Amino acid sequence: MKIICIGRNYVDHIKELNNERPNDPVVFIKPDSAVLPKEQDFYIPEFSNEVHYEVEVLVKIKKVGKHIDVKFAHTYYDEIGLGIDFTARDLQAQLKEKGLPWEKAKGFDGAAVIGKWLPKSNFKDLNDINFQLLKNEEVVQQGNTGLMLWSIDELIAYVSQFFMLKKGDVIFTGTPAGVGRISANDYLSGTLENEEVFSLNIK
Repeated sequence: MKIICIGRNYVDHIKELNNERPNDPVVFIKPDSAVLPKEQDFYIPEFSNEVHYEVEVLVKIKKVGKHIDVKFAHTYYDEIGLGIDFTARDLQAQLKEKGLPWEKAKGFDGAAVIGKWLPKSNFKDLNDINFQLLKNEEVVQQGNTGLMLWSIDELIAYVSQFFMLKKGDVIFTGTPAGVGRISANDYLSGTLENEEVFSLNIK
């Protein structure tokens, strides 16, 4: 499997990090080793003093596809999830300043949390899915897929121009505003339409 991540897909998040609004989706990849094993705590890596949470709606690809037309993109997935794109923000800032790739800040071990998958049929409108991230039982991020610059189907069509999508691939569709730092002993949980789909401890 590969983990394809989309950056800068929510206007408010672009503003909070003082980034430029892109003309096309910003795409980067995490290795499969970045997936945090189920039921495992997240350990803050020694190389960062500022790891941030970024909650994101996820899509699991169910069949092989290349150069997918937007109108057929919906046939390539039937499960929706929620996860966290952990980011070593201090390291990312150093890399961006030098014009270098972000992988060390985004793809380290445990940097991708993937929660429980739900059937696509559970949602009346995929462009109107509410989701939240809670830290220590307080809401710190909330979003709605209707606020994305590019919809799920548009992202699938765009990404498939460059990468062949395969069964089991996961797309992280971008994070809304509200990202923030984690600390040891924090407890994070995420909900899709008020259903909890993941929870984890920070060590």
